[in-house]
Order: sequence, then C-alpha cells, then structure tokens
Amino acid sequence: MSSGWPAWREKNDGVIAPDERLPWPQTVAMGAQHVIAMFGATVLAPLLMGFDPNVAILMSGVGTLLFFLVVRGQVPSYLGSSFAFIGVVIAASGYAGQGPNTNLGAALGGIVACGAVYTLVGLLVSVTGTGWIERFMPPVVTGSVVAVIGLNLAGIPIKNMAPTGFDAWMQALTFLCVGLVAVYTRGMLQRLLILIGLLLATLLYALLTNGMGMGQPISLAKVASAAWFGAPAFASPVFDARAMLLIAPVAVILVAENLGHLKAVSAMTGRNLDAHLGRAFVGDGLATMVSGAVGGTGVTTYAENIGVMAATRIYSTAVFVVAALMAVLLGFSPKFGALIQTIPLAVMGGVSIVVFGLIAVAGAKIWVDNRVDFADNTNLIVAAVTLVLGTGDFTLKFGGFTLGGIGTATFGAILLNALLRRR
Repeated sequence: MSSGWPAWREKNDGVIAPDERLPWPQTVAMGAQHVIAMFGATVLAPLLMGFDPNVAILMSGVGTLLFFLVVRGQVPSYLGSSFAFIGVVIAASGYAGQGPNTNLGAALGGIVACGAVYTLVGLLVSVTGTGWIERFMPPVVTGSVVAVIGLNLAGIPIKNMAPTGFDAWMQALTFLCVGLVAVYTRGMLQRLLILIGLLLATLLYALLTNGMGMGQPISLAKVASAAWFGAPAFASPVFDARAMLLIAPVAVILVAENLGHLKAVSAMTGRNLDAHLGRAFVGDGLATMVSGAVGGTGVTTYAENIGVMAATRIYSTAVFVVAALMAVLLGFSPKFGALIQTIPLAVMGGVSIVVFGLIAVAGAKIWVDNRVDFADNTNLIVAAVTLVLGTGDFTLKFGGFTLGGIGTATFGAILLNALLRRR
C-alpha cells in the first residue's frame, strides 16, 4: 500500500481492499452497518461512566475522521468509546453509577492527559520505528490481547443484557438470525449480516411482545417526543493531578489494543500496515484528547468494526468516512438516539455475542497467520495466562488505582513475555 491518499477504485464483488470501494450506495449501506456495530458499546460506555451518550456518538465520528486524516486514509478503523477507561474514570471521579457524573471535569482532564501520553508514544514510534514495540508485543501477545478484548466483554451481553428468561431466548434468536443471514444469503444481504440480522430479530421481538404479549413491548413514545436536531451536553475538562495520574496509564492499554487491531487488519487484508503504526497511535491519541476536551469518552480503534470487516471482507476506508459522517450527524439528533435506544436490550445483546465472538476469533487469527508455536512453553504460558486474566476480569489495586481485566491481561502478557523470553 502506498503512503499517499487512497484512490478508492470501484469494485463490485470479492474482497474489497482499503484503497478500493463498492459503488457508493452500497458503501453508504456498509457505513450504516458499521455505525450500528459501534453504537451499542459507544453508548453503553458513557452511560456506565455518567457521560452524555450523544457527545460520545458525535466524538466517535469526529475522532474517526481525525484518525483518517492522520493515517492518510490507509488504515480501515473506526474509533469509539474505550471500555479501558471505565474503571479508572469511576475511581477518579467517584461516580456512583446512576445519572450524570457530577465530577465529570476531573475525569475529562485525565482522558486528555491519557491522549497526550498516547500521542507522544505515537510520535516516538514514528521517529524510532516499530521494532521496540514489536519486541515487547510479538504476535503471541497481540493475538492474546485482541482475543481477550472480545472475551472480557462477553459477560456484558450474557450477564447484563438478558434480565429475564424471555430475553435470553431472544438473544439466542438474534444470533441465530445473524448466523442464518451470514450462511444462507448472498451478495449485499450477506455483507450486511449484522444489520439485517438485527432488523429481523427486532421484528421478531415486536411480534412476540407487542403482538403476543410475551415480554416488554417496544415503545416509540420517546422517539415521538424527541427533537430532530439539538446540541448534546458538552463539558469542559478540569486538570486534577490525582485524576490525571489515575487515568493517563490507560495509554499503555490503548497502545496494545491499537497494535493488536492493526495486526488483525493486516492479517485480514494481507497487507503490512506496520509503516502506519506511529500515525495510527497519533491519530487515536489526538482523537482521545479532542473527545475529552468537549465532554466525550476516551476512544480507541473499535474491535466491533474489525469483527464486521472479518465477516464481510470489506476493508475500504471509504466505508469508515461514511460511517463517521453519519455518526457526526446522529450526534446532533436526539430523535435518532431515542430510536436506537428502542432496539430491545436482548436483541442488542444477541448482536453483541456475535460481534464479541468475532473479536476473539480475530485474535486467534493473528496466532494462526503468524504461525505462533504453542509447543514453545513461553508462548503457551503467555497466551494461557492472558486469556484467563482477561476473561475472568482479574483486578489489581494500587492504592486508589484499579487495573481491571483488560489492563491486567495486557500488562501481564507484555511482562510475562519479556520475563520468559530472557532464557
């Protein structure tokens, strides 16, 4: 891949490379699917931290466009709310778990500081190259970290998005719908498997609840009362030293996530994207700073969208520009936010099961494509311990700083690999 801007040559079938695109109507449809894929987590993360979801949606679009400009359109990635911030933001702000975060400013200051550290790492990589990072994060580490992101998130749909027995069955129907679309359709329907599966499951849910009274019915009252256009609730950061020290170290997790995502995209596309790694770090870091500066969450390259790419084999960066522009528009539409929130929790949970599973498989694909030798006990121990730390959400506390499952798995993989390789 060249270092210039992509030409986006039109292609109608097969694998669509980053510098190619489908016809524009299909590209727009694919962009909508990526918006849907990112929406659940991008809205859920700010709700868990007491942030405004519409700001998060808006800044996911702005951040993705900024990332696109920094990497010159060479890396297909979508930026959305990072779950790595949840634990440290709650610890730094003392958020009680309900309603708006009353200490939002301090959390935002920490997010901006984290973005600054992340950006500096990216500049360093741009100057010194990727060798030192790859020594600390070989394929066994990056594959494990990517897999852990999906496995760590698995508890969200299983434990939190199916409060009743009916909801659990609806989750099963939802991932069955996605699976049937993936296997038994062809062409554009198959490429839109996540979106089509979600719509089919929502129709089934409406039939069973609104039509047959079997569960909580779908209500459009909030959609009807919401305004078409309106500014989200922006907020300003407060630079508190304690909050900054708590939140800034998340940059290490973001580096590992982004490296893993880039390796996953490289494996899927068959193109070496290592030359763009420094720019990818800088783009993600700047997007996190901009988001935190106006009241948004810290952002990261989104594994959900990598899952969609893995399923559709469409890697065109044009799709992500379209998705980002949609997110910007939707961030200013309370009515759309209300409409999306009418999607039943169980249906979104079923889709999440599929997407998070695809993330975990993308991590395993890194191992396969790089021929990681699990007869080597170092690789075996690093992968085994990392997977269990992340999946079990192993947590460590250092004074007021809490490192959750993704963090302990990330640092554990890096440190174990460095220690055991010394032999």
